Amino acid sequence: MEKDRSTIFAPASGAGPAGVAVIRVSGPASGAALRRLCRCEPPPRRLTRVQVSDPVSGDVLDDGLAAWFPAPASFTGEDVVELHIHGGRAVLAAVLDALGGCPGLALAEPGAFTRRAFENGKLDLTAAEGLADLVAAETEAQRSQALRQMQGELGRLYEDWRQRLVENLAHLEAAIDFSDEDLPGDLVGRVREAVGKLSEEIGGHLADGHRGERLRDGFHIAILGPPNVGKSSLLNRLARRDAAIVAETAGTTRDVIEVHLDLGGYPVILADTAGLRDSEDLVEAEGVRRAARRGRESDLRLVVLDAAVWPEVDPPTREMVDAEAVVVVNKIDLREPEPPLKFEGRSVHSVSALTGRGLDGLVERLASTVAERFAGGGAPVLTRARHRQALETCRDALDRYLRAKADELAAEDLRLAVRALGRITGRVDVEDLLDVIFRDFCIGK
Repeated sequence: MEKDRSTIFAPASGAGPAGVAVIRVSGPASGAALRRLCRCEPPPRRLTRVQVSDPVSGDVLDDGLAAWFPAPASFTGEDVVELHIHGGRAVLAAVLDALGGCPGLALAEPGAFTRRAFENGKLDLTAAEGLADLVAAETEAQRSQALRQMQGELGRLYEDWRQRLVENLAHLEAAIDFSDEDLPGDLVGRVREAVGKLSEEIGGHLADGHRGERLRDGFHIAILGPPNVGKSSLLNRLARRDAAIVAETAGTTRDVIEVHLDLGGYPVILADTAGLRDSEDLVEAEGVRRAARRGRESDLRLVVLDAAVWPEVDPPTREMVDAEAVVVVNKIDLREPEPPLKFEGRSVHSVSALTGRGLDGLVERLASTVAERFAGGGAPVLTRARHRQALETCRDALDRYLRAKADELAAEDLRLAVRALGRITGRVDVEDLLDVIFRDFCIGK
């Protein structure tokens, strides 16, 4: 991979007016740009007060702070400068214009600093993705998962698997190519045993119920039920705002309406849907079709029934009550159903979306259900579809190896498995095989 040797700069803090804005500069001309704008070179890794001036006119642009990070001890592994200036739009624009006039400097593209950190070995691909997730995190659980990934937890797991595969592939290659050397006995059998164990570990990692991906993207809850049972009112109550139109006319909701919630620290996407019923209206019929599809695709179904007709449940709604659905009887302010409320042996929540009665218990139930779905111990979890695809490719190659009859063909399957794991972290180096062979067996000594 050919590295970009240009020097780039861009704001590293959020957009809009703020007390402080940070501008990052990375590349070989960073030090020269710092000297041109600040007429000094601060000691490394210490914030120093500076006056930032236009190098052409000499006008003072701002009074701020500068930090100098000589390579390789920086975020990108290159020479890096950070300017901490006042966050007004005019100040930021003036300093960026001054940097743009410095020889060899260019405005950075999105993600350019993190890409350079990867290219210079400061981050692997999983850590870079964790950094992106950390910036985008909206809930405590998302923050925690992203931070662990950025700190290398997931990358270390995959790199450990890759190294183990590399070593076993090297041992298998040695058994094939240097069979006349004094090698440990039953080397091929030991490799097969180690690969089988690794295949089981990867299989267990894949069987995680997509917890990491759900945490990144949000846990989907669909509100389902007949028309005019108060689904939209319930959505508004849970969202604490008027996200959906509420009317007494049945069939008001025609499309899926989504709101994003922080439920017990977990990201939840709550969807209001059209009432489930047969309709001659083409638009409403399409809404019902979308509601049914959302119900099938959701992680959890919140089925709402009307207290006025309880315990009657129409067939289209009954079809949506699966083993994990949460059943709610709404409008208890108009009619109080006789306890105990049970539906096919499960407890039913009674609420009033109008008054808020019973909502606290429902929220607690939803929060505990979501937390249970995400529970899985402290082991690193998959967070992206590309990780899952590469691991499935790796496991398929390992399974082919375990079924192979010829050692030469089996070795090729191990090579494919090593490459698949290397694609996750961005580390693929065939020279590792030679290192392991000569380190472990000292061939030709």
